[in-house]
Amino acid sequence: MNKVFSLLFCLVMALVLTGAVFAGGSQEKAESADGASNLEASLALEDEVLALKAADGQPLIVLQKEQREVPPRPADPEALPETDPLHWWDIEFAGWNANKKNIPESPKDGAIGKKIIFIVHGDHPWTTACTLGAQKVADVYGMEFKPMSPNWDLAVQNQMIDQAINERPDMILLIPLDAKTAPQQARKINQAGIPLILFNTLPSAEAMDYAIAWTGPDDFGQFRMLAKVWADKIGKKGGVAYTQHAPGGSPYFARYWGPRSELTGYAPGIETLDAQAPGFEADKTMQLVSDWLTRFGDDLVGICSADDSAQGLGITEALNKAGREDVVVVAAGNSKVGMDLVKEGKIFAITYQTAEGDGALAVKTAADWFNGKEIEPVRYLPKHIITKDDVDDFYPPQW
Repeated sequence: MNKVFSLLFCLVMALVLTGAVFAGGSQEKAESADGASNLEASLALEDEVLALKAADGQPLIVLQKEQREVPPRPADPEALPETDPLHWWDIEFAGWNANKKNIPESPKDGAIGKKIIFIVHGDHPWTTACTLGAQKVADVYGMEFKPMSPNWDLAVQNQMIDQAINERPDMILLIPLDAKTAPQQARKINQAGIPLILFNTLPSAEAMDYAIAWTGPDDFGQFRMLAKVWADKIGKKGGVAYTQHAPGGSPYFARYWGPRSELTGYAPGIETLDAQAPGFEADKTMQLVSDWLTRFGDDLVGICSADDSAQGLGITEALNKAGREDVVVVAAGNSKVGMDLVKEGKIFAITYQTAEGDGALAVKTAADWFNGKEIEPVRYLPKHIITKDDVDDFYPPQW
């Protein structure tokens, strides 16, 4: 009897184990089917995402129609004069020659339900609009979307990166606060095995090695366009000055050396009289411009500003007080303040800087990666110069 019982027991256990194996196989197939169906469902949302609009009525997701022409990198860009456009190659074209390291493979299982952490640089009306645009895209894909802001504090941003890594999201999206420390931040995220997309401000080229891609405005390209429009308006001669962005970040270089190096070839008759970074307070900018008007008098025929809001207000207030209507002002845009000044004829031209589109493009690129699409190393927002002729097309303003 014991032998019979043992034989029956072994037979029953064999059947149980066989059932478990088949059940396991069925579970794997079910999980595989779920991944496939999630990918299908995610890809089906493409048209809905592309139909989204920003607050100004413009399409939320728009890429440059023509790919940016990238010249060959000089052997030593920094050996060239700062007024040579190629001196800035490593900043302007960061990412185009990246040596990618340890980049995770796309799971190709769809964007729906993925968790992304969205770390910006600081609190500002622009950042609020940027986050709103990102949220719009995340909502369509049903993503778990967590925005974080260090309020312009690098130490806090580093802490937030550590916190984000500990939360093990499916991806981190990051606006680096400082170009020089960006490689350390990107390397840390990369070594944790978390996919990374950098966006908005350009980091140093090394940081691009650890990121899937960079998305954002072609700031250098836009300001090269703006410089030509500005030069044409002032007759390609005379003295100009620049109110600069905060030193250190890519806008500081793009919005000063971009136009200045462009004018070296396009309008050599234009002379740079001064360039200073007064911060983003109207009063300080007004005082700086008032000093320029006293120092340079009628020799000053143009001002290029890194900001069309606070700096734009300070510039126009100083010109109004001095009764100077001949100075041609251009600026980065496009806030409500800046667009109103364009309508009033106080600022001649501004760049189109879609804040919502900036955040939206970063999240859409993340979704494309989850969906297994090919991702270019750099994705630019469209370039456009706004003047009085078309400023009404961009109301209501995004911020």
